[in-house]
Amino acid sequence: MNSAKPVELGTVVMRPVRADDIAAFERLWGRLSQETIYRRFHSPLRCLSLKLRRYLVEVDHGDREALVAVVGGEVIAVARYDRSADDSGAAEVAVLVEDAWQGRGIGVRMLREIGGLAGRRGIHVLTGDVQAENRQMVHIARSLLGPEAVRSCGPVVEVRGRLPIEQLATVLIAS
Repeated sequence: MNSAKPVELGTVVMRPVRADDIAAFERLWGRLSQETIYRRFHSPLRCLSLKLRRYLVEVDHGDREALVAVVGGEVIAVARYDRSADDSGAAEVAVLVEDAWQGRGIGVRMLREIGGLAGRRGIHVLTGDVQAENRQMVHIARSLLGPEAVRSCGPVVEVRGRLPIEQLATVLIAS
């Protein structure tokens, strides 16, 4: 595990995910709406299997990284990247924020942080698929990566772009 220090966001603490977060992920799942789950996983998952929970919390802090936002010991948001097997300079990025915490800038901040960590690890291109109806996330992708990074493909928007260096300058978590 890396030696990253927590970042305070008011009452929210951001830190790298740990294997012992597995129970917190299960509790988070119970607080998510079906819409939030569908937007993140592009599927109407009913339960978070033990296999999926383990996958989400067991990262190598290099090719696979995840950050969590924690309030009062509970995980309220997760941002992650997984380096591409086909292009070591690219990684798929995903963000999930608990419904009650959406719209407060936590997802944007986490995306910047995870992008900064990726950049310091040789990942320069961030990719992802966003449902076209998820206008807030499409707007965030355009704002952070530029309009050319967002390409509509029917019900799914493909995102592929670089975080500008000035965005990454605010990253506070040391890898």
